[in-house]
Amino acid sequence: MKFVPVAAAAALMTAVAPAFAGDSITETEVLAAQQGWCNALVEISATNAKSGQAAAKALAETVIDSAYAYQTGPVLFKPTLTVNPQTFRTEREGALAYFVGGDPAYPDDSGFALNDWVKCEVDNAAVFIVGNSASTMGKVHFTDKDGDVTTVDKSWQFVKDDAGQLRIVLHHSSLEFTGG
Repeated sequence: MKFVPVAAAAALMTAVAPAFAGDSITETEVLAAQQGWCNALVEISATNAKSGQAAAKALAETVIDSAYAYQTGPVLFKPTLTVNPQTFRTEREGALAYFVGGDPAYPDDSGFALNDWVKCEVDNAAVFIVGNSASTMGKVHFTDKDGDVTTVDKSWQFVKDDAGQLRIVLHHSSLEFTGG
């Protein structure tokens, strides 16, 4: 494996990723982006319950387009409940299928966002910020309409685009290990 010197890597990253040349990120912005993601998930679920899957899909498309960086290239998205050969969802269509299902190209997806979620809370273990990039790791707690809570381990990386909006470029989620 060949390693690139830090200065050369920084120059290379600047040369190939000008879409993320925004100002520094603040922790307040990161926390707001995470809460916005949670609010959007609950809203997609409520839209599905009230108006059906097609309406939930339309909302999910808007959410994905505003929260994730798919318009600039692949996003490193590993949802909680995916299996090979579709474990990683580096393209928008795969993310949309995971959230709302209904895509024959992703037959195992039933729509995570359609699970009657009424509450979503982020509990960060840490937030790490360097310039226009922020990484988080912690727990996210999802509560359904019956009061049952599902907790996942979640890591996100956000970058700030030229318009000043935080975009998710990495999203990894997994169920908690319970031992055994």
